[in-house]
Amino acid sequence: MHSILSSITLPLIGEVSLTGGILVIFFLCLLCVVAFEFVNGFHDTANAVATVIYTKALKPMIAVPWSGAWNFIGVFVGGIAVAMGILKLIPLNDLMVLPVQVGAAMVLAVLIASIIWNLGTWYFGIPCSSSHTLIGAVIGATLGFTMFYHGTGVNWDKAKDVGLSLILSPVIGFFLAWGLMYILEHVVKAKSLFHIPQGENDRPPVWIRILLIFTCTWVSFSHGSNDGQKGVGLLMLILIAFLPAKFAIDHSVNDDKIMAALVSIDQPLQRTMQANPAKSGDFAKLSAQIADAKADIALKNTDEKQTFKFRKEIQAISKQLKAFDASHEMTIAAGDKTAFKEAAHGLGQVTDFAPLWVIATVSISLGLGTMIGWKRIVVTIGEKIGNEHLNYAQGASAELVAGATIQLSTMFGLPVSTTHVLSSGIAGTMTAAGGTKNLNGGTLKSIAMAWILTLPVCIAMGFGLFFVFHLFV
Repeated sequence: MHSILSSITLPLIGEVSLTGGILVIFFLCLLCVVAFEFVNGFHDTANAVATVIYTKALKPMIAVPWSGAWNFIGVFVGGIAVAMGILKLIPLNDLMVLPVQVGAAMVLAVLIASIIWNLGTWYFGIPCSSSHTLIGAVIGATLGFTMFYHGTGVNWDKAKDVGLSLILSPVIGFFLAWGLMYILEHVVKAKSLFHIPQGENDRPPVWIRILLIFTCTWVSFSHGSNDGQKGVGLLMLILIAFLPAKFAIDHSVNDDKIMAALVSIDQPLQRTMQANPAKSGDFAKLSAQIADAKADIALKNTDEKQTFKFRKEIQAISKQLKAFDASHEMTIAAGDKTAFKEAAHGLGQVTDFAPLWVIATVSISLGLGTMIGWKRIVVTIGEKIGNEHLNYAQGASAELVAGATIQLSTMFGLPVSTTHVLSSGIAGTMTAAGGTKNLNGGTLKSIAMAWILTLPVCIAMGFGLFFVFHLFV
């Protein structure tokens, strides 16, 4: 078996290749990220289809494929800001200079911990956040990596932003859904909105069906644009871990474009230096980094060392330019701020990217997963959060709020839990309709326990699995 594996190679661009057992581990990691996104699809799809199914707006055989299709589209058009946010939690620059086996141990730890927790909560029908699961596993594996390899560790500034997004979004979802439901009850007062469907053939009026189908579509698209990006981030983590020279930077970005972005800030930088003499040391450092990057453009493809060096230079320049754009302490002309912002965006494309085939792979995995295994969570969402069946207004209100919250988070490049936002939104609508007595305490306790336990359990699993894998991979 060993002789067979040692003869297998995976040719890629230039001199980059994977051979033998590393190739097998590479494909295992790819399979795991596809499995994670597949599980994410059927685990989280219920959030979008529960309302249209339980209000009889659509039959399951139509609602589920429809949701899957819009999840697929959402990944394609959602950008990669959330994906890059996931990667920025990890000390990638430290990881890239270590043997491939270390990256493999981290990737496997993150993916397997996430899959185990997602499958476990799905089996028991507990709506649980794939975002919390993934972030916890990433933090745990990174802590393990830092302990054994003394890297820079978790990016706690980014983790804080992600944590606030995950914690605040359900709270916002609850109160916004409560407020929208209150308005529908006391201002709109359309009785047909508050009907609870009875029996298989009791379907909503056409205009309400259109509203509910729209909200289902929006949540499905939003889920794809946010949760799907997490899969993109994971797949890029695999590629960077195994093939850092090939995927550390986007080699397809034209050298002239990079040079143009660097040259475009020469004069704005000079003017800003003159206006802020107290910051001369910072400007001198940045000027030196820009000069190095200009000199290294032609060398960035020559070998792995030059690729890593160029990546760090571009990241440092982009970070400082963004700081200038956001600064309130320095005197910077409006036009120069714009130049810094545009240059940072252009340079960011060199290090923050995902090939089309990566996005397509995640889109297909998420879309197919959406069509399988949805029923367990749908029953919880539709029947068990409240003590009564969902009415039309409750379903529409919860999904409108969920779609808006997820889209806003995606714009800021922050992962958010579709599950928690929608579940809290439904709880908000139930409270608006009948107070807290209208909530199912047992189900809410299960969801709350999953919410509380997910991060620490997944951190522990990510850490433990990294410890095991780094010994044997």
